[in-house]
Amino acid sequence: MCKMIDQYSDKIKGTFSFFDRMIINGYLNPLMNEHSRPGALAQLGVLHKNYKDYFMQVTNSIIRQIEDGATELERPVIYLSSTKQKKEDVAKSILDSSPVDEGLICAIKILESCKTAKVYGSNEGKLVVKSTFTKCLHYYLYYLDKVFGFMFVKIQTWFPFNIQVYINGREMMKSVFTRNHITYQCYDNSFTDLSDIAKAQKLADKFNSEKLCRQLDKFAKSINPFLATVQKTFGQGYNWCVHQCEFATDVMFKERKFLEDIYPSLVGHAFYDFTVTDVFTFMGRKPDPRFLGESVSDYKSRPIGCRVKFKLNANSIKMYDKCSVLRIETTINNPREFKVYADVHHRGGKISKEWKPMGKSISNLYRYAEVSKTCNERFLDAMTDIVPVKSTLDEISKICSGKTIDGYRVTGFNVWSPDVVRIMETVCDGRYFINGFRNKDIGKIIYPNFESNRKRSAKTSRLLKKLRLHGLIKKVPKSRRYHVTSKGHRTMGTLLELHSRDYPTLAAKPT
Repeated sequence: MCKMIDQYSDKIKGTFSFFDRMIINGYLNPLMNEHSRPGALAQLGVLHKNYKDYFMQVTNSIIRQIEDGATELERPVIYLSSTKQKKEDVAKSILDSSPVDEGLICAIKILESCKTAKVYGSNEGKLVVKSTFTKCLHYYLYYLDKVFGFMFVKIQTWFPFNIQVYINGREMMKSVFTRNHITYQCYDNSFTDLSDIAKAQKLADKFNSEKLCRQLDKFAKSINPFLATVQKTFGQGYNWCVHQCEFATDVMFKERKFLEDIYPSLVGHAFYDFTVTDVFTFMGRKPDPRFLGESVSDYKSRPIGCRVKFKLNANSIKMYDKCSVLRIETTINNPREFKVYADVHHRGGKISKEWKPMGKSISNLYRYAEVSKTCNERFLDAMTDIVPVKSTLDEISKICSGKTIDGYRVTGFNVWSPDVVRIMETVCDGRYFINGFRNKDIGKIIYPNFESNRKRSAKTSRLLKKLRLHGLIKKVPKSRRYHVTSKGHRTMGTLLELHSRDYPTLAAKPT
């Protein structure tokens, strides 16, 4: 258990880690490679001069299958004229106005740029097929699936007919929890409460990418009739690759106010105290002078709060709050930054198991989860000695005000005064952390200009009494030593941090 979770264990229900957003691309490999493409077309019996006509028929068959299927299910097919329109919002509005328990919600078609291939004439007078970029019709099919929940499948209706699938891991786990009699409460795409957190995590850890692959094949078969020809000709279907993967660790607090109390400190600690070296550590890498990439720290305010993000090249780790959940989320866009223990093929046909750069194959999803979960845990482990800001500010307000205790009037502290700052710095000095401090230990530091030791000792005694009555220090029984209390560490530590970091900036601003 990390220090922050241990520190606030009485306010935290538990943690849950699983995939969040997954974007998976499907490719028909024989049609993708520019060098092998002529041979693939020959196997399909397609001459270069017939390329356009042949694949126009394939395109028309895909469009018919999708639109006829939607019509049969009485679900709408909508054309969007602009890519700026949010397709997910359109699908959710249709789901609200025309709900379904399961299956297709709607089909959205739109013109989008894509990588394809065209036939060109060469200098030798021959026709060649070259890769190019163009626009073609894409279909987004939104589903309310019994396994994946709310999701979409996107297909490029022109050669080479790539597919993209969007899945949300939290949506996927809802059906798993229902089947295993685990009740849950959600806010957006995060679980705020689980009836059995330990069982829920065990079920999430059993995630099987092979089962996912079979489900994706079913979607591909239902929307692409050309897939049967590809499988018959080449003996293979879509090759599924992870385009983008987010893995989130959610720390579930019992109430929103508990998270609000410490979240400003978490953000401040992450943004001000974490260095480039820390970002390397989170990602499981050692700083290397030969590193030519980019490491970025980023802070962003949002209408619902703020988030802190750290990027190392294309991969990132970020922290933000959602209702009563603190989320740490690792996003992997370039898996080759990490290693996987897998088969390595050597010259001569020898195969051995070795650590090698991780690829985008869907079979590596288990390793995506391992790597991301470890990154999240390292980030959480770095959150040490977090101060609850709101309750600490209330405590600071009280020590600024005078009060009466058993008929004795105690004045407050002017916490911005240089003399008070020097007092706080002295009593909080690390040298006194174990054995504490005595009157004579701190008197000479706080009051260096007193010529009389007796007067200095008397004034220091009055100060110690004032600190005790405000609950900032406590006396060690049967001794002349004092220790800083937990309240003292919180309030004086926060004030010293504010004074060193923010006060100079505030004081420099013109009134």
